[in-house]
Amino acid sequence: MPSLKTPFPRPTRSLVGLAAVVAVVLQLCVLYWPVVTVAGPVSWTDKVVHVLVFAVPTYLVGWALRRVGLAVTIFLVHAPVSELVQHFLLPGRSGELWDVVVDVIGVALAAGLLLVRARRERW
Repeated sequence: MPSLKTPFPRPTRSLVGLAAVVAVVLQLCVLYWPVVTVAGPVSWTDKVVHVLVFAVPTYLVGWALRRVGLAVTIFLVHAPVSELVQHFLLPGRSGELWDVVVDVIGVALAAGLLLVRARRERW
């Protein structure tokens, strides 16, 4: 039963695991969809999307597995690989070095949040 201080019970491990799976599937769809067309100025919004597309799955996978290093390693490897796949294998897509940089920033943000959570919850 939740305490009076928290209006919602802590998420169960299975819910966090499900959220992690959904986040990874959405990440894969965003990164590997063959053609992306966006109208208007997208120079900075594209980068925000890249940060979120890597920060959210990294955080949820790290939380679900309770292994920060493993989650960070997986997504740090995935960042340049995704850009190489986009550049060489997906028609209408191009890989960019700056996208890798902001992907890594997203992973780093998630890693920082995970480390805070791990220390607070002692896992």
